[in-house]
Amino acid sequence: MIALLLVLLLILILFGAGFAVNMLWWVALVLLVVWVVGFFARSGSGGRWYRW
Repeated sequence: MIALLLVLLLILILFGAGFAVNMLWWVALVLLVVWVVGFFARSGSGGRWYRW
């Protein structure tokens, strides 16, 4: 019974980690698109669009 609970817990942890990694990939993709759009939108005006 304990082994079954450990296996179910492991599956739950791996599924949760997989979902979190998948969400991080989507967030990274959205940020990349925003950065590229901002880069090309401001490259024509000659100014930097970030404030570093």
